[in-house]
Amino acid sequence: MTNLIILPILIPLFTGAILIFLNKRIIAQRVVATISSICSVIAAWLVIQKVRTEGVQSLNVSSWDAPFGITLVSDMFSALLVFTTSIVAFVCLLYSFKSIGQEHEKYYYYAVYNFLIVGVNGAFTTGDIFNLFVFFEVMLMSSYVLLVLGGTKIQLRESIKYLLVNVISSALFVIAVAYLYSVVGTLNMAHISSRIHEISINGMPGILTVIAVMFLIVFGLKGAIFPLYFWMPGSYYAPPAPVLALFGALLTKVGVYSITRTYTLFFYHDMETFGLLSILAILSIIFGVIGAIAYWDIKNIIIYNIIVAVGVILYGVSILNTTSITGAVYYLIHDMLIKAALFLLVGVVISITGTSNLKNISGLINRYPGLGWTFFIAALALAGIPPLSGFVGKLLIVQGGFEGESLIGAFIVLMSSLLVLFSVMKIFINGFWGKDRTYREEEEAPVKRLLIAPVILVVISALYGIGSESILPYISQAADTLLDPDIYINAVLKE
Repeated sequence: MTNLIILPILIPLFTGAILIFLNKRIIAQRVVATISSICSVIAAWLVIQKVRTEGVQSLNVSSWDAPFGITLVSDMFSALLVFTTSIVAFVCLLYSFKSIGQEHEKYYYYAVYNFLIVGVNGAFTTGDIFNLFVFFEVMLMSSYVLLVLGGTKIQLRESIKYLLVNVISSALFVIAVAYLYSVVGTLNMAHISSRIHEISINGMPGILTVIAVMFLIVFGLKGAIFPLYFWMPGSYYAPPAPVLALFGALLTKVGVYSITRTYTLFFYHDMETFGLLSILAILSIIFGVIGAIAYWDIKNIIIYNIIVAVGVILYGVSILNTTSITGAVYYLIHDMLIKAALFLLVGVVISITGTSNLKNISGLINRYPGLGWTFFIAALALAGIPPLSGFVGKLLIVQGGFEGESLIGAFIVLMSSLLVLFSVMKIFINGFWGKDRTYREEEEAPVKRLLIAPVILVVISALYGIGSESILPYISQAADTLLDPDIYINAVLKE
């Protein structure tokens, strides 16, 4: 049964390989991709239940015991993220059927889509720092294809920038791993933590602080933390709605996960690096809010809200107490769900109006009340209005900030909620209310079918908030593993 943890990686991997041979058979691709996605959701849920009852699960690939072989590890933190990823992937897949177009579907869209999920789930599950790099590359190579698929001018331009940034960050990643290996002599993450603890008994050596900062730069580029988010608004603006939803919900969160995992497992002795992380997280919130308020383009407003959310989550991680870490994990899952929903809703709006410029959109709620009120609920959830999902996580993060005597940071997180609400209400008030307009693309847009996917995510997000009491035990178990590295180390190394 331990082999369960590899299923969310193997299922999309084999599915992607099969879909390569079905590239001209669109219906067959859709059927196979749907069945595979449902199986991935079920497998991820079974992993959560196994971790809940039996604790952290580890699988030594090819029967080489840790730390000598390749190890996959599923604690509650990674299991919850894999499950959320599988849900988002399934819903975005449903949206793709009516939006992506057969000209894309014939060119291996669903195959590459599945390979992207392999990279994301692999990054969440690996227990080896070098294989984290490998899964990053699988994810990034797939994202390159999805970003450029369609060949529009903006896609080609932004793909060059996206490619350059990620090639540089990947090179830095390899250098950081090499430096770390030179110090600790191992690549197994549990073993790295154990070795760093031995080295740091008399104080954290300077070389490890440098490595910690290098990892922050590498994962900060992936996760779009201040000031390393410069590439994201343009790159995420280019692809079609389901790809944008995948990118916004998953790719930056892999960077956030990697910072959280390495800092709580490797560098928890060095509070100065956590202080740096806290400062950068707060600055991410501030600059993300400024961008979200400043723009009148509905895509850019939601894209800049990704930066705000990354800052809020990493601020919770940087405080490093039980309340803040619990809030960060809870809010991370919330943000994956609600960002995907919002980007899909934005995609529906663009399919109706043919534009993302808010100044050219108004009166949509008159003919599309379902779309309008679904967006309204998603906007309230994003801003953290009770009892929706964003409220619980943000409340715990703020409470953790007060407990950690980080009053300025906690106040900024609170103020960001109001400004985030303002930014998304700007879309709702200006785009859905006001003078009714007619749009040329309106008759061709299959609005009811497109709306199914974001409605599913908004309902799940609402239930996630309303049912927080039943979900918090799972979140608390994830937080316990992050706060006590020995739980992770003992499960992997069998000590």
